[in-house]
Amino acid sequence: MGHQRVLVASHGTDGARAAETLALASCAPGATLHHLYVVPDLWRGMMGDDWLNNVRTRIRFGDYLEGELASEADACLERLASACAEAGLVHEPLLRQGEPASCLLDAVTETACDLVVVGMPRPKSEEGLRSRLTLEPLVRGLQVPLLIAPRADA
Repeated sequence: MGHQRVLVASHGTDGARAAETLALASCAPGATLHHLYVVPDLWRGMMGDDWLNNVRTRIRFGDYLEGELASEADACLERLASACAEAGLVHEPLLRQGEPASCLLDAVTETACDLVVVGMPRPKSEEGLRSRLTLEPLVRGLQVPLLIAPRADA
């Protein structure tokens, strides 16, 4: 039996895409899939130091960084929205900035979901940003089931 309100945390990495696949499969027909996309706090301070030596350069860099982050988020949200439409599910995007586990716990309360799906952490051998979803706060704080999707290569 599928769930009616599923929350998936996904930012488009391989592990997150595995979570998307599991979340889609966990939904009942016509269910709502809440898609949480978190921009980690670490981007907030990415204005550089020495090389950003004037206001105009800082503004340009800030605009560029903001545009890149928005573009990545839009692509991920649109991809999952398409998959939901194809599966006959309602897609509810949730875009947040902050610490991923805290954002997820807040989203669970906000959406009243009955299942949370996340991906496995990226292996240390794999390149990429090390923005980790800390599982301990979820295990302690969630009042609904948590599924951790295995990686396709695991």
